[in-house]
Amino acid sequence: MTTLQSFAVTGDTTAQAIANLAHAVGEAPTGAHFVCVFYDAEHEDDAIFDFLRARFERAAILGGTSCNGVMSQNGLAGSRSIGLLVLDDPLGNYGTAATQLHGDAADCAERTLHAALENADCAGELPELIWVYQTPGQEEAVIEGLRRVVGDRCPIIGGSSADNDVGGQWRQMGPDGVIHDGLVVGVLFSSGGIGFAFQGGYEPSGESGIVTRIGYDPVGDSGVVTQSCGRQIISIDGEPAAEVYNRWIGGALEDKLESGGNILANTTMHPVGIDVGKIEGITSYLLIHPDKILADGALSTFASIEEGTRLYSMKGERTRLISRAGKVAAAAAAMLPGGESSLAGGLVVYCGGCMLAVGEEMPRVARAVTENFQGKPFLGCFTFGEQGAILGKNAHGNLMISAVAFGE
Repeated sequence: MTTLQSFAVTGDTTAQAIANLAHAVGEAPTGAHFVCVFYDAEHEDDAIFDFLRARFERAAILGGTSCNGVMSQNGLAGSRSIGLLVLDDPLGNYGTAATQLHGDAADCAERTLHAALENADCAGELPELIWVYQTPGQEEAVIEGLRRVVGDRCPIIGGSSADNDVGGQWRQMGPDGVIHDGLVVGVLFSSGGIGFAFQGGYEPSGESGIVTRIGYDPVGDSGVVTQSCGRQIISIDGEPAAEVYNRWIGGALEDKLESGGNILANTTMHPVGIDVGKIEGITSYLLIHPDKILADGALSTFASIEEGTRLYSMKGERTRLISRAGKVAAAAAAMLPGGESSLAGGLVVYCGGCMLAVGEEMPRVARAVTENFQGKPFLGCFTFGEQGAILGKNAHGNLMISAVAFGE
């Protein structure tokens, strides 16, 4: 039988937060098999890891920094918080492995997945779910490397670690401690089954266009183009991408078209989307967040786009971003082999950009998840990129929500 416990504490110092965490954990099973940890980037990683390794000696550990803390079934823990999800499943198998993403990220991901399978004593087997937590920037390459081993035969769920101000202070935590610019891969073979969902809380605003030129991504110092997608949209329908996008969102970027620069605050409610197919007759979109205007009117984005893709202008509202998290949790629970009545608890990845946009209403997001997870233990992190499976294909997007439900 699978049992879950979730804990979320705060503290002005890391030492104080860990003391509060030790008190909260109390007599939780020390033989836990899988432990997820997410925490405010202001905390000291090594102290957190030392506590976890001493308290849960044999557990597979996975986690890292989360934008302004965590949420759980007890609500929004907020800044300076640390959250744990402790999973005990004597009949299951769990393993994690970590690496720095130096060189070819796809190769790194492939090797790390094999290491995680070995650590789970399941080398060569197909996990029920792969959980990833990584540095932002190479998510598509990581998924490519993982798919070399498993294809789309199992979901790849997770997030890109975050800090509080997009300053690059995000970190990851694996079985051997904290890493920077890295990737942590977890493989889950759950005895109670797993359900999952991956959605966004936005809808089309009506405009769309074809990406006619992108900024290619050279590998190394050769400058040789090795792929036909990238994170710079140079033109849409033959026009400078920033000018087209500015028209789509009603001229909100007019004062930045010449000077360029960061547009994150202006675009959180106005991402672009890619049509990935229909679910029960309703079109689903993978969301992509424009973050900068570059030279010559190009747009920088937080996810890669292929040349020739039709982009749709999307719009969001705070009320939809609040309610969507609960709907994603409910969809994950409904996927459990034993149905939602078998739910033991879960994990939620909620975009950090959405979290900042929702602001003071974030406690309502935590309540929505709690209600749809039937009050069962869950832990939620706030990320700068989200990974999930949508219509049978693993993908990376922005401003998205992922949920994993564990069966008893």
